[in-house]
Amino acid sequence: MTEDPKASAPGGTTLWGGAAETSCLLDRLAEIARTRPDNVAVQDGARELTYGALLTWAARIRALLDDHGVRPGDRVAVTGPRGADVVAAMLATVGAGAAYVPLDASYPVRRLEHMAADSAARLLLFSGDAPGFDAGTRAVRVPGAPDRADAPDTTAPAGPPCGPDVPVYVIYTSGSTGLPKGVALPHRCVDNMAAWQWRHSVRPDLRTAQFAPLNFDVWFQEVLGTLCGGGTLVVMPEPLRRDPIALLDWLAEQRVERLFLPYVALHMLAVAAGAAHSLGHLSLAEVNTAGEQLVCTPAVREFFRRLPGCRLNNHYGQSESAMVTVHTLTGPSDSWPALPPIGRPLPGCELLIAPADPADPSVGELLVAGAPLAVGYLDRPALNAERYLDLDEPTPRGHRRAFRTGDLVRVDGDTVHLLGRIDHEVKVRGVRVNPLEVDACLLEQPGVVEAVTVAVDIAHGSRQLRAAVTSDAGPDGFDGARVLGALKALLPEQSVPVSITVVPELPRTASGKADRDAVAAALAPSARRPAADPWRTDAPRPGRGAGVPEKSA
Repeated sequence: MTEDPKASAPGGTTLWGGAAETSCLLDRLAEIARTRPDNVAVQDGARELTYGALLTWAARIRALLDDHGVRPGDRVAVTGPRGADVVAAMLATVGAGAAYVPLDASYPVRRLEHMAADSAARLLLFSGDAPGFDAGTRAVRVPGAPDRADAPDTTAPAGPPCGPDVPVYVIYTSGSTGLPKGVALPHRCVDNMAAWQWRHSVRPDLRTAQFAPLNFDVWFQEVLGTLCGGGTLVVMPEPLRRDPIALLDWLAEQRVERLFLPYVALHMLAVAAGAAHSLGHLSLAEVNTAGEQLVCTPAVREFFRRLPGCRLNNHYGQSESAMVTVHTLTGPSDSWPALPPIGRPLPGCELLIAPADPADPSVGELLVAGAPLAVGYLDRPALNAERYLDLDEPTPRGHRRAFRTGDLVRVDGDTVHLLGRIDHEVKVRGVRVNPLEVDACLLEQPGVVEAVTVAVDIAHGSRQLRAAVTSDAGPDGFDGARVLGALKALLPEQSVPVSITVVPELPRTASGKADRDAVAAALAPSARRPAADPWRTDAPRPGRGAGVPEKSA
């Protein structure tokens, strides 16, 4: 990062999450392995790894890294299927004082090669098939797991790996140039996130599904939040990502107690659960959603009504500042708001509001300071200067650096509500419109399973909303005129889409979120999108569900 002109601290509302109680994640894992070496840490299909075996495996991989010249401060890329091998390779990399760079093998080759080159990885570790891309460095297979008879190595690595500013991982997020940009997250941030997660959960040692793709930052929350709490990480088979009925059965069979899902996947799981006679076979105690605005659809409310012992947490954060806030929904699910708030800051996190209007200090752009902040973008001094502010005066909690999220929020008491993007405001005929509010109203309508509303510019000065839905009635049985009539009774004129198109499935990003850019391109191929998707943090998976619309109303 480079020096940049100082900026004044915003004069709006501030919120503080309280002091953080944390320790290095490596020390925490070593402590758990010493006290509970035979507890299962990772279950990957038929393979079970105890904490002792996992740390022994990581120590062996760490020795391999040392043999190949990896030193503290280097970066090590890792690719392969989600599973125990990648978890062990990540722990070994962090234990060596290097930064772990995940490369999801399902990404396009050009994107993978860019991430490997941009990160200047010293080495590429891989599991499964040999990499199908040129990483520009030596590729080495992850060695096999130790035998059960081997004596466990549960010692924490010696040396400097746990320094607060030492990067734990580098993750890539979408860039305006079409190529992703790397963000380095240090121990100060990641250790705090992991410690908060196991303390905040209903129990620290929950059996947790490993659902997130490698290049989605929730992967670290699943893995480290589970292992640092002494729980068991259960690797979900890849085909279940798009099969909510089979996923429901798998959750029951594996006695999964904690689940992290993007909202769209949660909604589809809830829809699938609606056909089940009983949910008593599920062990779910906690569901966490992140990455996009949570919408409490009728299916979601019914799902949690039938699981009274399971709680729902709405998480908020960015690749550039990891976990920032949380809101736990309480009370009867029928009383939950359609668009829940993003909640209160985590320990060690300070939120600052840069007011859009000085007369209303509770509404404005959200800035994040304190523990969640990344080191910054790799080799992007201009972007770092734009997004990470060096403040000329300390914040109320003494912080002198803050990240501009670009999100417009409203603070109500000690609770933060997400309003949209400050830089991509959606207005139709001069009136602010929240497409998520339209989505929520669509999802209240009988027959609508999923819904995405987008704004498109048909011509200069002519902006309109269009919606895409999936329906359990199919394209021929869907009564679009009736649904449009219902929306007109619920929403102001500017918020009613001009058309509702039934599609066989909605396009998804690689992390499973709705790909709003692809929806806009499919609904209005010749138009341009006036605003980027405010919740999008990764690249779309090419060709996923972006087909030709089937029927419009």
